[in-house]
Amino acid sequence: MRALFIGGTGTISMGIVKRLSQDPLCEVYVLNRGNRKSELPASVKQITADINDEADVLSKLQGLRFDVVSDFIAFDVDAVERDYRLFSGKTGQYIFISSASAYNKPAASHVITEGTTLANPYWEYSRKKIECEEFLLEKYRKEGFPVTIIRPSHTYDERNIPLGVHGNKGFYQVIKRMQEGKPVIIQGDGSSLWAVTFNSDFAVGFTGLMGNRHTIGEAFQITGDEILSWDQIYETIADALGVELKPYHVSSDFLSAVGEKYGYDFKGSLLGDKAVSVVFDNSKLKRLVPQMTTNVPFHKGVRIALDHVLSHSDEYEEDPEFDAFCDNVIEALENAKKALM
Repeated sequence: MRALFIGGTGTISMGIVKRLSQDPLCEVYVLNRGNRKSELPASVKQITADINDEADVLSKLQGLRFDVVSDFIAFDVDAVERDYRLFSGKTGQYIFISSASAYNKPAASHVITEGTTLANPYWEYSRKKIECEEFLLEKYRKEGFPVTIIRPSHTYDERNIPLGVHGNKGFYQVIKRMQEGKPVIIQGDGSSLWAVTFNSDFAVGFTGLMGNRHTIGEAFQITGDEILSWDQIYETIADALGVELKPYHVSSDFLSAVGEKYGYDFKGSLLGDKAVSVVFDNSKLKRLVPQMTTNVPFHKGVRIALDHVLSHSDEYEEDPEFDAFCDNVIEALENAKKALM
């Protein structure tokens, strides 16, 4: 099998590339700007190009046909239209990475299947993913374009810690707050349910769908089996750090309203995603990939991630603005309590 991954070095895609690089029957190509070339397995063939430079990409792919093409950095219709032009008739399967955030918020049921309605009034990112799906499925219905749609939820790897509330510079400042004994903001009352999936587990589901004719024209969600509350997620992180968690629960509506002033899109990331309890029914995936399961539960995965993060702290940026935001929100709410007592 010859596979091309556009992007290929992100949280989700790197796990897939690493898994396939160990398969002697798979020839793996990665197309990106080459910024993280040294992190790719030696057997991976690098095509250095900007996918948006269509003429250059066409030139560099001249004469190549792929069994599978997957784009991990397509976020709007313009991107999938470009991919359609580039790969129509040149691949046996085009895998589009959509998002589980595209499901209706809140859905009629907390149990999510691939048939759950797609609609997200809170997050433009999700609406754009829906538009991409609609374009590609129309091309499948009218022309037989061999699309498979994948909807990941919250996937992480050794470089990332999954959180609900963080600043624009990522999770690192929240870890520092935990280490410094400061209270940490958790959206809602911490009891809403969430699925987190280590990228090597995600890769099992994804690679099991590659080249399978039963996937063409279909959508699949890929998550692990483990469901945790947000309090449990933060408690597990604190346990791995060896610190006491000091949770401070704040309404998602409140965070959405005040966060906008400070440049934080909590309306999208919380109301449009993480604030809503979900349990994913992966039976459709498991019918085709029965080996898909949780091999890296969160209490192990977060330790893998923290070992990497804490030993590479120079690669992560502190975020004093978000730290001050958290302190201000907590102080304001504590003052409001006192005023009403």
